[in-house]
Amino acid sequence: MKPLDVVYGAAVAGDRQRVLRNTYALLALSMLPTVLGAWLGVATGFSFFSGSPFMGLMVFMAVSFGFFFAIEKFKNSGVGVLLLLGFTFFMGLMLSRMLGMVLGLSNGASLIATAFGGTALVFGGMATLASTMKRDVSSLGKWLFVGLMVMIVAGIANIWLQMPALYLALSAMGVVIFSAFILYDLKQIIDGGETNYVTATLSVYLSVYNLFSSLLHLLTALGGGDD
Repeated sequence: MKPLDVVYGAAVAGDRQRVLRNTYALLALSMLPTVLGAWLGVATGFSFFSGSPFMGLMVFMAVSFGFFFAIEKFKNSGVGVLLLLGFTFFMGLMLSRMLGMVLGLSNGASLIATAFGGTALVFGGMATLASTMKRDVSSLGKWLFVGLMVMIVAGIANIWLQMPALYLALSAMGVVIFSAFILYDLKQIIDGGETNYVTATLSVYLSVYNLFSSLLHLLTALGGGDD
């Protein structure tokens, strides 16, 4: 290998490690507004169109995609970071209704702690796997996207169907799909498929957030205890 090739390879590797470090740092920071939003939502009894779940879903999607567009537009500046943190606060608010319901159970705090611990363990495992495996997983993205679309359609249908078995199946499916998404997202950074840490953080954050939500749904359905 020529000396210039060695220098170029080292520079590329350094850039990828920098993006990965910045992603981890911003991801950790994003948990603060998420927790703040969740705490504020639980404390104030925040409810987002609880009487009309479908309308709430539509407004939630509109606000979320508005944030996605703005974050992508300003991803190369500090504005993008602030928008990302604003989005994570919003997501904390959206999580608060479920957290409030779970905390109303006799073992609610334990369920939340277990879901948090499980999410941390899965993230650590996927991060370790992503940093050690040599296999290219870019082709996994399309299959994960298909699985996500199936989940979304089935979830919307279950707003009217109200089938507990389908709810349970979607929660289990979410645990598998979003665990795989974490691996995919991190591997994209490590392999150079994603070079912007703001965009990378948004992707990883959504995977972690939805993994936690799916785990909490599953644990509550299987082991929730009434007062």
